[in-house]
Amino acid sequence: MVRPDGYACHLNAAAESLLGVSDNQARDRHLPSLQPEFAPLGSLIERCVASARTTGQEFDLRPVYQQGETMQVIARATPLRTDRGTVVILELSDATQWRHIERENALIHQHDASRRVIYQLAHEIRNPLGGLRGAAQLLERQLTTDELREYTRVIIGEADRLAALTDSMLGPARSLRPELLNIHEILERVRTLVASEAAGCITLERDYDPSLPPVLVDRDQMTQAVLNVVRNAVQAAGANPDRPGRIVLRTRALTSWTIGNQRHKVIVNIEIEDDGPGVLPELGDSIFYPLVSGRATGTGLGLPLAQEILSRHGGLIEYRSHPGQTVFMLRLPLEAPAGTGA
Repeated sequence: MVRPDGYACHLNAAAESLLGVSDNQARDRHLPSLQPEFAPLGSLIERCVASARTTGQEFDLRPVYQQGETMQVIARATPLRTDRGTVVILELSDATQWRHIERENALIHQHDASRRVIYQLAHEIRNPLGGLRGAAQLLERQLTTDELREYTRVIIGEADRLAALTDSMLGPARSLRPELLNIHEILERVRTLVASEAAGCITLERDYDPSLPPVLVDRDQMTQAVLNVVRNAVQAAGANPDRPGRIVLRTRALTSWTIGNQRHKVIVNIEIEDDGPGVLPELGDSIFYPLVSGRATGTGLGLPLAQEILSRHGGLIEYRSHPGQTVFMLRLPLEAPAGTGA
């Protein structure tokens, strides 16, 4: 509860916990002196009192108990008339989880739409490729010199390359073959593969939670998904020739977590962190679209394929990025993915 001039009158227990001060300590103090992020609330309180009705506003807040992490907060100011004049009831609601769910749903819808378009496009490309390759083979039989046959071999080779590309766009063809696995087995396999490829140019660190229970996944497909993300991280971390890059493989359990519209008691969270320059801001979440890449030599198929594999397991890939730290989060429910089978 605050006065129209923005000075506190009373804090309930939740507000005391949020701000790290008691009701007595906060009383008669200006809101920005309690928390600098409260400065925008002055105009909210003024609008509330002037209109004599409930008014809302969203802002960022760094609670004392979250060690500097920012949460999104919705503030609602409601005027209340008392014998001593008007006071304002200020309610703060954590909107971080709502925004997280909205973003996850947007990623899922984006992935579904992208998958439909790409499937159709890939099939349209594959059909004429077969005819093109067959015609080149027939033509090759009619040619009399190796110099001329070289041209048909180029056509056949390029047709095969495009066919392999469309196969990658279509993603895994077979159904899942889930088995209960320690997810660290997959991470260690990927770490070994990448360490040999990086040839000492990358430092690979582990930060595993040994208490994680086994998770039901397709070993080969999940290995491919993790490998695609880690290889992207290697290329990003190795972009600076002056120092070796650093990649951290991290696992944690998250409780009461929502993926799309499905709420799970516990999920496995795999984080792949690199110290590269970060994802280009203009790419945004479009990096999960096929053929979108931040590198001139990239195919733009690694992340979409990984997202497809996670989706088939009932999971999702998200990321956060800024220069010097990019983290991709692969989130998997512990229960069996719906509709899987041999």
